[in-house]
Amino acid sequence: MEDAREAVHTHTHVQPDGTVVTHSHTHTHTQTKAVLNRMARLIGHLESIKRMIENGRDCSEVLVQLAAVDSAIKGVSRVILKDHLEHCIIDAVQDGDKDALEQVRHAIDQFMK
Repeated sequence: MEDAREAVHTHTHVQPDGTVVTHSHTHTHTQTKAVLNRMARLIGHLESIKRMIENGRDCSEVLVQLAAVDSAIKGVSRVILKDHLEHCIIDAVQDGDKDALEQVRHAIDQFMK
């Protein structure tokens, strides 16, 4: 089941002629609950790995668990990105919000590293 949450974002834009325009967008995020649940599991998994290290567990076991966490983080990132593209970016395109589009381009660049 999706958990829809709305967030209001206010943006200020300077048009080519120098006119300053401020407006707000309401973005609906549908995956907030799923993302928070995944994050809670990730935090628990990281705590477990910390205990493994404290207890002197074999390095290869720790590395396997770290790889699992890395994969899970990437999965959460994909969920957030998809939700953002499906909701916030559609609104930005409809409103001609070039700043929001540039922000998502930058975020995707960082995500793809």
